[in-house]
Amino acid sequence: MPNNRCVSCGAELTQDEIGATKKLISRGAEEFYCLPCLARSFKVSESLLREKIEYWRSTGCSLFAPKE
Repeated sequence: MPNNRCVSCGAELTQDEIGATKKLISRGAEEFYCLPCLARSFKVSESLLREKIEYWRSTGCSLFAPKE
């Protein structure tokens, strides 16, 4: 099971944050980042990352489970 804490700030991670790290950094990643840390790293807004996650989910990306 992957580490459930952000490697940068220690925040508890969601499956979407783990999926976003894998999508943006590496599918083989073993260290993961929360959305605020990912956004800061890529110099984008958290809302943009949330939009991208919803887009990837809608395209069927296996890193993001469908919303129930």
